Amino acid sequence: MKAGKIQIVIVGGGAAGLELAAKLGRRYGRKHHDIILVDRTRTHIWKPLLHEVATGSLDANMDEVGYRSHCHRWGYRYFYGSLASIDRTARQVHLAPVNDDKGNEVVAAHVIRYDYLVLAYGSVTNDFGTPGVADNCTFLDSHKQADAFRDRLLDQCLRVSRAMTASPSDNARVRIAIVGGGATGVELAAELFNAAEALGYYGLEVFDGSRLEVTLIEAGPRILPALPERLAAAAHHELEALGVRVLTDTQVTASTAQGMDTRQGEVITADLQVWAAGVKAVPIAGGLDGLELARSGQVVVRPTLQSITDERIFAMGDCAFCLLPGEERPVPPRAQAAHQMADVVFDNLKRLMTDKAPVPFVYKDHGSLVSLSRFSTVGSLMGNLVGGKLAVEGRLARFIYLSLYRMHLIAIHGWIKGAALITVGHVNRIVRPRLKLH
Repeated sequence: MKAGKIQIVIVGGGAAGLELAAKLGRRYGRKHHDIILVDRTRTHIWKPLLHEVATGSLDANMDEVGYRSHCHRWGYRYFYGSLASIDRTARQVHLAPVNDDKGNEVVAAHVIRYDYLVLAYGSVTNDFGTPGVADNCTFLDSHKQADAFRDRLLDQCLRVSRAMTASPSDNARVRIAIVGGGATGVELAAELFNAAEALGYYGLEVFDGSRLEVTLIEAGPRILPALPERLAAAAHHELEALGVRVLTDTQVTASTAQGMDTRQGEVITADLQVWAAGVKAVPIAGGLDGLELARSGQVVVRPTLQSITDERIFAMGDCAFCLLPGEERPVPPRAQAAHQMADVVFDNLKRLMTDKAPVPFVYKDHGSLVSLSRFSTVGSLMGNLVGGKLAVEGRLARFIYLSLYRMHLIAIHGWIKGAALITVGHVNRIVRPRLKLH
């Protein structure tokens, strides 16, 4: 490493981290700067797609991005590892050792210096300490967890299919309980029925959506609180039409091997349990050397997205607690917020390296969209062109929903490769199997 290089370390290769690494790499390259991306996995997949991976509707191996090939293309370096702690005085990040599935060390613990540090390590599902959840429920925070759920789902579907074949009068069901009526829980509930219908094409001729028993449990008064009430009600009606039992104002008090216990005294029997209620920042074992944290574990940042404790450290995406002036709530943990934050951190790093003052982040809420698989899409869009808020449903909403992922592809791959991948995606929808079954 040549002396004098400015070293920028980004911890976390999610939507915000990977977009920032690509932007910095394109802008500066390796001559005078050393851009380093650290992530605890080897590949990136857009987190809003994990519910499709979990049902087999999406083959993540076709849509994920390998960090090593991506960094070679865009002029940054990639380190495989997870953040253990930081040393703000020495300006160093300490990475934990990486072990294989047998416990053998693959990468030793090591230290990376930084001139500027960007924390973008994301969030994990928050079980709020509910008894039994960690042992009995599946979370959908990673590709690995989504794959594990898909395997268990297919096993349960096969079990029911065999029981029906042996005895046509058998009333066997695949019972699934999903806690959390936000976008993840709602989208997963709908996608399960899409997958169930598709299984008939792949050897489970006697299995269909009628054999699914899906319960969606929400502690609040309605599902999809981020959407206008009319659209949330439309989604509620669509789910019930599919066969989902939707429970609102229902708090889960415990998870057992048999299912969910509710405060109302009901036991919701389930073969598979998914917890998708709330998020918290990924916990860092060794701490963050005195950086101020919110109760959720997020790094508290200034409007410029710099830590209020250390101006050389930025935080963005789900691990950042950003309460902008005049707002009552912090910027929500959404993909659109992560994308916008990556743009501002990129600009502010450029400004700091040229002795200019950083600019504040302005969050532009473009609305929310929720896909009910191929059955429907609902959402609200915000912007000056529509005078504030526009409700969208059906084909238009589905087109806009898919466009969000296309924008992400272009942000991390550039226009040429991004457009090529979008085209390939359209072709794959025709030639690839409807479900990933292995």
